[in-house]
Parts: sequence; C-alpha cells; structure tokens
Amino acid sequence: MFELIATDPESMARRGRLTLPHGVVETPAFMPVGTQGTVKAVSPGELDQLGAQIILGNTYHLNLRPGLEVIRDFGSLHQFSRWQKPILTDSGGYQVFSLAKLRKVKEEGVHFQSHLDGSKCFIGPETSMEIQAVLASDIAMLFDECPPWPCGEKEADVSLDLTLRWAQRCKEWILRNGPKTDTGARQYHFGIVQGSGYAPLREKAAKALATMEFDGYAVGGVSVGEPEEEMMRAVESSTPHLPVEKPRYAMGLGTPPQMLEMIARGIDMFDCVLPTRLARHGTAFTMDGPVHIKGKRFEFDHGPLDAECSHPLTADFSRAYIRHLFRAGEILGLRLICLHNLHFYQSLVRGARAALEAGTFAAYRAAFLSRYHSRPSVPSDL
Repeated sequence: MFELIATDPESMARRGRLTLPHGVVETPAFMPVGTQGTVKAVSPGELDQLGAQIILGNTYHLNLRPGLEVIRDFGSLHQFSRWQKPILTDSGGYQVFSLAKLRKVKEEGVHFQSHLDGSKCFIGPETSMEIQAVLASDIAMLFDECPPWPCGEKEADVSLDLTLRWAQRCKEWILRNGPKTDTGARQYHFGIVQGSGYAPLREKAAKALATMEFDGYAVGGVSVGEPEEEMMRAVESSTPHLPVEKPRYAMGLGTPPQMLEMIARGIDMFDCVLPTRLARHGTAFTMDGPVHIKGKRFEFDHGPLDAECSHPLTADFSRAYIRHLFRAGEILGLRLICLHNLHFYQSLVRGARAALEAGTFAAYRAAFLSRYHSRPSVPSDL
C-alpha cells in the first residue's frame, strides 16, 4: 500500500505514495479535519478543487451523531458525506484526553458521559474497531489512551502498557472480522505510538507495535500542551524505530513550520484543525506568516490574502473586503479564509513533494521558514 519514491540525503524526509481503496494519496500529505463528517464551511467539491486527497473523521463524534444506524443505512461514511476520496478515522482515543472530565478509563475500555446530553457511552478496542468498520473508512486508527502533558514517567509507562494491550485486542478483532470498505477492499489499520515525553517509552511503543505488523503507524500524544521542542523530541524518539516501508502519521499537527520540521523527521501524513479553527477567528496563513484580517490596517487594503498563494476561489477578494465581512458578521468571510488556509496547507505539502523529487528539500524548507518567521508579529487590532 505504500511506495517510497524519493528520500532526502540531509534529513529523514521522504516522498511516498499511499494506495488506498478510494484512491491514491501522494505524501507528504495534509488531511483536512472533518470531525463530524464535514470539513467546516467547505463542501466536498471545494475540497477536491483545493487538492485535498484524504480527510479525517472521528469515531467518537460520529458514533454519537448521526449514529451508526444512519451510517449503516447509507452504506458508509463515504456515501453519507458524498466524499469519494480516501478517509481516515480517528479511533476516539483523542477524546480519552480531551474529555478527561467526562470519562473513566478501565481495562475493558473507556466509559464516557456524552458531551451532548450526558448519556452514557462506551468505547473499547473492539467497539472502536466495530464503529470504524461501519464507517468503512480507508484507514482506521487503533484505540489508545492519550496521556496528558506533563505526565510522570511511571504514569506514562502504565498508560503505554494499556495502549499496547488495547492494540493487541484491536489486532485480534481485525483478524477475526476482516473489515472492508464499501469498495470491497480491506480496511487498513494504523497503530499509535504513545509514551509522552520519554524517549525509552517511545522506543518501546514503536518496537512493540512494529512486531504486530500494522499497515502504518502514527505518533500520538503530541500537540497536547507540550512545548514545541518536546513535540519534536517525541517524533525524533519514535520514527527511527518504525518500519521504513510503512507510512508514518503525526496526529493533530500542526502549524506550517511544524509540518516542515516533522517532514524532515520522517513524517508522511498530518491532520490539524488550525486552518479552519483560526479561519473562524479571522486568521489567514500567508507566506509571510499569519495575518489577522480584522485589524484596522487592512481597512483600505486592495491586495489578496496572499499574492503568491491564493486559490482562484479566493484570489479576487481584497483583504479590505474580507475584513468588512468579518466585522459585519457575514459567513462568507469565514468561508473565504477557510478555503484560503486549506489551500495554503495543501500548497505547502505539494511544494515539499516537488522539492523531495527534485532533491532540493533542504533549500525549500530553509527558504520557507526564513520568510515565514521574518515578519514581526502585528497585533490584530492594528
């Protein structure tokens, strides 16, 4: 399912190709986040125009709403959402971290109190695999426990051992049931490396999961409040111990510079809510760093969000007009920046792929980072 096309001699960066039941994904790849079966404010057709190759859905949220009976009636999440390219589904493991006040972790799995109405729901390794089998995603993530940061080493080790036991249970369920997508092809499954900020635990996790022979591997437990240097160390402690011939996915990352740094550390796939989340607050990513469009300095600005990296859907609109839309509470402003930011992220990884093929990734990375960080931060109200 994964083919290595090129590698960078100066780093661990790689150019690859991931063949999935619903299509081919060229890596490095960015996956827009469609937690509830939709990428916020963007239609499937627009995602396709933006160059998105694969999107992410969430097991916990889709299980609660619309529920498995609805998805089962439509045949798959692909058929329900009308997105016909690949989908990766998170297992619900992140909600073990993010909904810590609404859950209890036990050996059998996690007992949640629904964040919607307080009702009880349960997700364990087998349950998560069953839900994702109904969703029929191309890639299903294993169920894991994502520990908080900071986290003591003993606590992290206990948590990791639980994640590894759950991984084995996921594997056994997969072997018994042979889940497939709506194409009839088998569903792929990725293990998740945990271990908090402790290099020996990351190595332990990566090696243990590799022996279970999953289709790919993710680095989890990053972007959970730790400093950026800790985030990088977590990846550096994980990727050297993962099979070279399998794809690697950094979960929940990140800013444009973080993505390039992770690519240099051997990561092939990313997802992150930042492009749409920050767009909802009026922040656009540009080659010269983030722009806070609501600032008064854009009141008479005739230029586009980014003269060098604007999608045709957004390039004709001035910064002044988009600022006006936000100040007037018009939903078009939010949509335009969502489209722009998603296009920016896709352009970034597309450029990384081209640079890796040309043998110029080091120069591409250095030039982007130098320019992105060169402009001093400007308060949003100026």
